[in-house]
Amino acid sequence: MNPGFDALQPYPFERLRALLADSTPPAGLPLVDLSIGEPRHAPPALIRETLIAHLDGLGRYPKTAGSDALRAAIADWLVRRHGLPAGAVDPARQVLPVSGTREALFAIAQCLVDRAPAARVAMPNPFYQIYEGAAVLAGATPLYLPCQPASGQPDFDAVPASAWRDVQLLYVCSPHNPTGGVLDLEQLKRLVELAHRHDFVIAADECYSEIYPDDLAPPPGILAACRALGLDDFTRCLAFQSLSKRSSVPGLRSGFVAGDAALIGRFLRYRTYHGCALPEHVQAASAAAWSDEQHVHDSRALYRHKMNVAVDTLAGRVARPDGGFCLWLPVPGGDDLAFARHLYADAGLRVLPGSYLARAQDGPNPGAGHVRLALVAEPAACAEAMTRLAQRLNAPLDR
Repeated sequence: MNPGFDALQPYPFERLRALLADSTPPAGLPLVDLSIGEPRHAPPALIRETLIAHLDGLGRYPKTAGSDALRAAIADWLVRRHGLPAGAVDPARQVLPVSGTREALFAIAQCLVDRAPAARVAMPNPFYQIYEGAAVLAGATPLYLPCQPASGQPDFDAVPASAWRDVQLLYVCSPHNPTGGVLDLEQLKRLVELAHRHDFVIAADECYSEIYPDDLAPPPGILAACRALGLDDFTRCLAFQSLSKRSSVPGLRSGFVAGDAALIGRFLRYRTYHGCALPEHVQAASAAAWSDEQHVHDSRALYRHKMNVAVDTLAGRVARPDGGFCLWLPVPGGDDLAFARHLYADAGLRVLPGSYLARAQDGPNPGAGHVRLALVAEPAACAEAMTRLAQRLNAPLDR
């Protein structure tokens, strides 16, 4: 058996179930689940209608590389979204549809890590646990880069050259899950320069990039940073994007990876054996989704409304994130496990302890003392949850 299985940690939601197993929420309060980042806005009618209209594709094996139409829609979206020159992304060589970025973020490590004994995969800490699992099952050792309280991102400039020496893959996440921190264009450019200097690949998880507070200031992406450096071929850089958050269709399991054509070619060969082609009706619906921005604008406005209500209700206890739909809340007393149990038992709120999303390495667990609140429920439920939370932030943890 793959020895990496022995290093896999229980998934955060498994740990949360165990933490709350002997506790019961109040009978008089409807439970509000803020623990999992599953979008619950209504799926756009455009996507549903396109799915139904293309069900005849069920009678054919789909192509691993996806349809020309889907790859073209993705390439066009990347050009529009990141202000790239027309034709800057080659849909035939630099775009690959994937069955959700969770699967692709995991699989890219299996494809790229060479399994040398010293191989390392770097990642922010806290992190999306797929990064860690991908690293250990690819035979690499995770290198955890602690996120800074002020920025919600690692201080990449503080990482010594000796630490980069054995890194083969760097996961970055902007906007970051769970902190909401965003890497600006200059920071992304420095990361690209680091990748070239130390010969590693950047896997940029940009799944939350379409949820941000100012319509006129979208977060930048890794491909735009490459273009700003004159790297028109996106060498050593891959962007991962999904329709789950952008278009509120997590059940569609549709996303893409784009960037370095040589890496895309290797990943396509890997996926041909892996067997993860998107069904044709999913491809058609995905092309329609990438070609439409109105539903994204409407969803972003709804998230902005919920975030405004949450930040106002919590009255200075939490910083407004630069992107994403999560709040990274410091807890009174610093015990995030006790606070999560307290909120569940006394307030009917399910939240995720921050220590479950991070690892202690040469120091304290950088997620400890926080809980993650995913503002995915309907606005009224989110508002009610924030009112209950505000009332209990100063309450004694008596359970």
